[in-house]
Amino acid sequence: MIKNFGIIGSGTMGSGIAQVAATSGCTVKLYDTNRSALEKAEIALEKILSRLVEKGKIDATEKSRIQNNISYVNSLKDLSNSDLIIEAIVENLDIKRKVFSELEMCVSEDCIIASNTSSLSIASIAASLKKPERCIGIHFFNPAPLMRLVEVIPAIQTSKEVLELSIKTISDWKKVVAVAKDTPGFIVNRVARPFYGEALRIYEEGIADFATIDFAMKNFGSFRMGPFELMDFIGNDVNYTVTETVFTAFYFDPRYKPSFTQKRLVEAGYLGRKSGRGYYNYDENGAMVIPNGTNNLYDEKLAQQIFDRVLVMLINEAADALFMNIASAEDIDNAMTKGVNYPKGLLAWANEKGINWCVTKIDELYNEYHEDRYRCSPLLRRMNNEGVTFFD
Repeated sequence: MIKNFGIIGSGTMGSGIAQVAATSGCTVKLYDTNRSALEKAEIALEKILSRLVEKGKIDATEKSRIQNNISYVNSLKDLSNSDLIIEAIVENLDIKRKVFSELEMCVSEDCIIASNTSSLSIASIAASLKKPERCIGIHFFNPAPLMRLVEVIPAIQTSKEVLELSIKTISDWKKVVAVAKDTPGFIVNRVARPFYGEALRIYEEGIADFATIDFAMKNFGSFRMGPFELMDFIGNDVNYTVTETVFTAFYFDPRYKPSFTQKRLVEAGYLGRKSGRGYYNYDENGAMVIPNGTNNLYDEKLAQQIFDRVLVMLINEAADALFMNIASAEDIDNAMTKGVNYPKGLLAWANEKGINWCVTKIDELYNEYHEDRYRCSPLLRRMNNEGVTFFD
């Protein structure tokens, strides 16, 4: 079992991963070039653990044990005895490759070097190493201590031993592992694109406003947040960048086309909760400001149509991910329920709605728009013709 871990990047994600590893009894060295960032991370962990003590989730002894398992360092050489290092820095391929190349000179021959990237090519990152077979993607979801899912992404260079050891290690941390092919967005950031993209398209067509679309997804689909609330929560700059990255990486496939509406919000600095304004306005505490006169009188028939349209696009994307062997059906559904808290797995949802319903709905959209964006997954069409369902 791996015991010595290194984490590169002391931001929210890096600190969260460090907490997960330390809680599991591992020795962790959290690295950052910025001393003040390390200090902030240590103070933040103190607050988080103190809150857990107050809630009775852990006791003072456990709190001290977790804190003592983490060291805060600002030299890559301090990571030299690590058995596995996870990088959690800015989503920039050139920067990641540079860090990986420098890191390899400081660690042992057997050290696994992993990236927490959400959408960049693991093969490209691995190519920066003299021993690319030691590289793998280990993608946590925010907040790492709470979200159960971790995507594990082997590059074409990754050795079988590194993959197996990575899966075992993350499983030992009581996380649910979903193994994904090294393609843009992996599972979650690929399959989830229609939740945002189709909602934006519906708005841009003038069919409904932000609040009505959010209402539709929460009321008929039991999603915890509507797409516009969620984009404001994530940050429109972050969400737009992921969409643009996936769109470009898929050779400009229209299914992943970014929205001018979101682009303009980013350009204006309307990033969501963190800036006080996005699709909605927020007060100084990050609470949504409800304009005077707003009511909850929605056209339920329209809302149902909106929900059906977004849902079938999500199902179609999940089916296509399975068709292209991105991951197993079980891992795809686990990824969406445990990685982004969807109320149901999309493939299980397809079974519930009926495969024929899915094919009919997506074909109706294609017949209306004649855009490749609305092409039905060959897997759904094949299953409909054969009368089978997912997980048969």
